[in-house]
Amino acid sequence: MENIRPDGLTGVQIKRIAMAAMLIDHIAWTFVPFGTAAGQAMHLIGRITAPTLCFFIAEGYAHTRSVRRYALRLGAFAVISQAPFTFFETGKFQFFPDNFLENGIPAGSVNVIYTLFLSLLAVWAWDSIRSRPLRLLAVAGLCILALPGDWMYFDILFSLAFWVYRGNLRLQMKRFAVFAAGTVALMCMAASLSGQPAYSQLFQAGLFLCIPILLRYNGRRGGAKNEKWAFYLFYPAHLAVIGGLAALEI
Repeated sequence: MENIRPDGLTGVQIKRIAMAAMLIDHIAWTFVPFGTAAGQAMHLIGRITAPTLCFFIAEGYAHTRSVRRYALRLGAFAVISQAPFTFFETGKFQFFPDNFLENGIPAGSVNVIYTLFLSLLAVWAWDSIRSRPLRLLAVAGLCILALPGDWMYFDILFSLAFWVYRGNLRLQMKRFAVFAAGTVALMCMAASLSGQPAYSQLFQAGLFLCIPILLRYNGRRGGAKNEKWAFYLFYPAHLAVIGGLAALEI
């Protein structure tokens, strides 16, 4: 890892920023009207989270002692987090929402740890499969599996961009910026095609806010020995709390 700022931020410090951004975003989705200035500002800040977590999928893959255990941990917490995620989304504490399947095809949402799990598998496939056609086929299959997930295939593409250019932090950010710009354009286009104003998705430009934060990454993990569990536990816990507070509202 290119060490641009040795006095910068550790991985744990950056993850704390991502967790705070996620909390702000989820509070906004639940309690703040989407079209208000406050709602848009909170969602803008919330866009920091997804690419930051994808960055650390690439970092985690590079540093883990066992990719299998890493994948198992992500898979396990994806399962643990699904009921709190559905509760947050629908107000019903069940594993999947009632409308999850339409004509046998998943139409509901699966939590973001699921898409991060698939992102790790994509990085693993990209790194370990030597045949380019098979590698691309594997990634395409994982992108399809990610469609019902939160952030869908975007998490996979962000993670791969960070992995392929790992070792040059500035180049990682430049390549990510291309994917981020494409994501914003696609989101605005999708809004327009669904009859909503294209500008209603401009808050997605908050993806670029992660760049100055990640450029301060100093390559060190930091934090306490077991702090890696903080995000895994925070994710389902904060969803359950916000969902519970929403259910108590009159």
